[in-house]
Amino acid sequence: MASVPFPSNLATNEASPEWMNKGDNAWQLTAATLVGLQSVPGLVILYGSIVKKKWAVNSAFMALYAFAAVLVCWVGWGYRMSFGERLVFFWGKPAMALEQSYLLDQAFVGMFPTATMVFFQFVFAAITLILIAGALLGRMNFHAWMLFVPLWVTFSYTIGAFSLWCPEGWLAKAGVIDYSGGYVIHLSSGVAGFTAAYWVGPRMSKDRERFPPNNIILMLAGAGLLWMGWTGFNGGDPYVASVDASLAVLNTHVCAATSLLVWLFLDILFFGKPSVIGAVQGMITGLVCITPAAGVVQGWAAILMGMMSGSIPWYTMMVLHKKIKLLKHVDDTMAVFHTHAVAGSLGGILTGFFAEPKLNRLFYGVDDQKYIGLAYGLNTGRTTAGFRQMGVQIGGIMFIIALNVFTTSMICLLIRLIVPLRMSEEDMQVGDDAVHGEEAYALWGDGEKFETSKHNNSVYEVEDFPSKAAGPTRERERERDCMETETENQVPSVVTTDTRGKHRILAELKRLEQETRSLEEELEELEKTERVSAACKDLLLNVEARPDPLLPVTHGPANPFWDRWFEGPQESQGCRCWVL
Repeated sequence: MASVPFPSNLATNEASPEWMNKGDNAWQLTAATLVGLQSVPGLVILYGSIVKKKWAVNSAFMALYAFAAVLVCWVGWGYRMSFGERLVFFWGKPAMALEQSYLLDQAFVGMFPTATMVFFQFVFAAITLILIAGALLGRMNFHAWMLFVPLWVTFSYTIGAFSLWCPEGWLAKAGVIDYSGGYVIHLSSGVAGFTAAYWVGPRMSKDRERFPPNNIILMLAGAGLLWMGWTGFNGGDPYVASVDASLAVLNTHVCAATSLLVWLFLDILFFGKPSVIGAVQGMITGLVCITPAAGVVQGWAAILMGMMSGSIPWYTMMVLHKKIKLLKHVDDTMAVFHTHAVAGSLGGILTGFFAEPKLNRLFYGVDDQKYIGLAYGLNTGRTTAGFRQMGVQIGGIMFIIALNVFTTSMICLLIRLIVPLRMSEEDMQVGDDAVHGEEAYALWGDGEKFETSKHNNSVYEVEDFPSKAAGPTRERERERDCMETETENQVPSVVTTDTRGKHRILAELKRLEQETRSLEEELEELEKTERVSAACKDLLLNVEARPDPLLPVTHGPANPFWDRWFEGPQESQGCRCWVL
């Protein structure tokens, strides 16, 4: 019988070799892009909006920098240390992943090129560092962070990835089930973030006591990108567009939704209000918990895991955190320890209990009897195998914890010999402007900063707030201008043709508003402790009674800010604001 030729779109050629499956390759690149979007812009937006306004730029930029730095390290040496030739039983040999001959060859698993695998594994490495950053927001020296990222991805992440995910890794050979990174990514980032937070030190006291999000709606947008991106996070790890990938995606979202609802219910039950931030935390713990089990457990198990991931991390965060001295001492800004270390460990243990033998066979592609959850081991009479699976899951958790405590501590101790790990008190007081010379919100117009900025405020190369000490010549010019204005117009007027002056006035108003708010907060604290003095009360009354610095005062009390803003006597209706 004559052979039937393939359609032209399926015919093999140099660009489409026989071993490559176009559908698998397309899905793997799509899944990698979804995971990348979790970081950029997902966590960039989430971090930039969940912190105080003064830390928005720094927090977002820590995530963006980590994404870029990890990629360079990954193709330079990180990928082959994680998935390449074995150096020792837990680590691969460093080598570049840039050669054409290497990247266009078939990956170590799957029917797609190595270039696709390099990119797919990169986005997982990048998000791990970004998750660590969540524990360090609001005080880590950015230069120290620039050193931390390449050192940690080299000496910590690659060890965990090789040990658990590389076929030559010792934990992979032992049979530890980590479907998509509950150990390598989430447990690692939770422990490493908590350890790094210990060495870096806490935020300022007032930031620890009160750290409100600057934009909750934008925070929800970042959280939404994170949630939907998990479709690629767990759906891409079978390395094939298979039925197991479909199950993994569905289980992921079922567990996340259940966890969110349980967390929300607990917030309402114990605190009386449904917290949006709490709901986001519940969503994250559900996503983290299902990650090591996504494609190897049934749907009902995913719901049970969601119920536990919405309650156990809630308990550790809301109750145990206030009782355990170490947890209270370490300033973990985004509670990464609870949402990733606790939830990741929980997911690993529940994987050892709920892992279904047939689903393990679909995922691993081999009929290996060692992959069986304890629940199924007890049900089928393979009790020893079930307990063995639980044992190796717990052993993997202990290894990842020990690895990250040790390597992260060594890296932090090395970095602080070069640069301080923590910002100075002065920089932490100011925030973004001190660190980057930039601020997230320029509400007073056109990106200009108000006068408290330590950097040059003027983009027009003129004084933002002209000094009164301008000399006799300037004073005579101002008097002449004021007289000309009165003669020509004979009506109350203020020149407003230059909007830059308006913006500077608004900037000063903003500064005065902040000063007032700060004094009010201090007074509230003093009143709580019943130590308020009459002097403090008088000071607040003076602040509240302060007249508007922009309007002329023709009757009533004198305006103490008149000379700063206007020329001539206060009674004059034709005077001109000299910054306009």
